[in-house]
Amino acid sequence: MSARDQILHATLRLIGEQGIGAVTNRAVARAAGVSLGSLTYHFPSQDELLREALRAFVDAEIARITAYAENLRESGIAPVDAADLVEKAVVDFAYGPEQIANLELHLHAARDPAIRDTSARSVEAYDRLATAVLTALGIPDAERHAPAIVAMLYGLAVRRLATGDTAATGTADAFRLLLLGALPRD
Repeated sequence: MSARDQILHATLRLIGEQGIGAVTNRAVARAAGVSLGSLTYHFPSQDELLREALRAFVDAEIARITAYAENLRESGIAPVDAADLVEKAVVDFAYGPEQIANLELHLHAARDPAIRDTSARSVEAYDRLATAVLTALGIPDAERHAPAIVAMLYGLAVRRLATGDTAATGTADAFRLLLLGALPRD
């Protein structure tokens, strides 16, 4: 892993374990096992470090979920049955300091215009991904429904983290509820 990647991973871990206030150059360099000079070479500002940490997390998660969505599309599974697979995917994909850091960075973006654009782009990426999943499931007007799916999953992530629920309880039911509302009526 490159020094840059080590720095980004250490930043996410620090945010997830201690909050954004813990992200100092010295703390990140120590956690990443790199020199302070290496940190400032790769990330001359805190804003850039936070933006890139959020982008790195989202890029990695989008890649994992995209592969999962492709398998889902190829499976030909019915939308109501796909909800259980989505719940399983949520459990498999993100629980821990990185997920906490992702959510914290989005909240931080509401107060910090310097990372707001990165946050908005990551939400747009999740919207595109949700559109692809809904399209693969045969949901009409998938692009219109995708933001509701993304918002629901973000809300459920906050709920899981707040309650310590590592099983993603209720995710399938919530997903199924939204899918049923989006299915065409006969």
